[in-house]
Formats: sequence, C-alpha cells, structure tokens
Amino acid sequence: MVKVTEGGSSAAATGSPPVAGESPALARQAVLAALRERVLAFAASRMGRDVAEDLTQDVLVLLVQKYPAVEHAEDLVPLSLRIMRFKMAGYRRRVRRRGEDTARSADELDLPDRGPSPAEAAERSRLAERIESAAAHLEPRCQTILRMRLEGYSFPEIRAHLRAAAIGTVHTWDFRCRQKLLALVHQESREERS
Repeated sequence: MVKVTEGGSSAAATGSPPVAGESPALARQAVLAALRERVLAFAASRMGRDVAEDLTQDVLVLLVQKYPAVEHAEDLVPLSLRIMRFKMAGYRRRVRRRGEDTARSADELDLPDRGPSPAEAAERSRLAERIESAAAHLEPRCQTILRMRLEGYSFPEIRAHLRAAAIGTVHTWDFRCRQKLLALVHQESREERS
C-alpha cells in the first residue's frame, strides 16, 4: 500500500524542482498527493466514488512500483491518466463478465415457491390419512411387509424375518399387499366423495 500524505510544498505539486532543504522523497510524495487528487477526480467523474478510490490506489501503487524513475508532474499526469483509463476499462470488462451490472437483488426477484401449494399439501395430508386407515385394515403379514419396506429393509431381510421359503414368495406377498392397500385406499376415497 502506498502512503501518500496530503499537502507538501506548492513547488513540488506543480512539478517545479524541489525547494532547497526538501528531500527528493518528500518532493515525490507531494507530487503523488497532488496527482492522487487529480486522478481521483478524473475517475470519479466517470465512475462511482468508491470504485474510483480503489482504482486510484491501484494507479498510485503501479506508479510507485513500476515507474520510480518518472518524477516530474508533467510526466506523471499523462501517464497516470492513461493507466487510469486502462484500469477503468478493465474494471468495466470484469463487471460485465461477472454480470454485476445486470444483477438484481433477490428481494426484487419474483421467485417461485418450490414447495407444494396449500391445496396440494391438503391433498397429500388426506391421502396419507387414507393410506394409514387402509393399512390398519390389512392382515398382520401385509402390515409387517409394508412397515419393513418403508423402513428400508431389503427383500432378503424381509424373507428372513418372515421365515419364507423363497424370495419369490416375499415378492408375491408384497405385490398382493400393495394391491389390497390400493383397493382399500380407492374404496375409502369413493366413500368420502359420496
């Protein structure tokens, strides 16, 4: 970070040779301070103040690091303004590439609700109640198979638990239990409508 002090002698700010007794480092600091204000005003007239300050700091860092041999204000002003134009163009490209110039706040956007609508939620609730009621009317073996399937047990684990002879038997029982459950759910929904 470059530390530029405000103020300094007026001779140094105009590009005149330093006054006797003033060190060259102080004279350069005074030139950079005056230059900072000029470059900042140039950038702020074309961009926002906060961005202009950031870019001005970048320009000053670049001048101090890359151009230490350039000491006079008449050489530094056009150089710094050219660097600032490049920095502003780079900033605009970066903002454009990232889409920051067209971005909108999430508060402004009309985002769709991905969850179920109230009607869908009520329908799912009614369906869950019908399934629970129908499952209560199934035989115990069907209730056990459905419960174990919902708990994530595999068919070989269900076969071992029910002590079935073959896994095909468990598949058949599962299919028949689901068919019975579906018939009971449809029967209850018809009874609700009438």
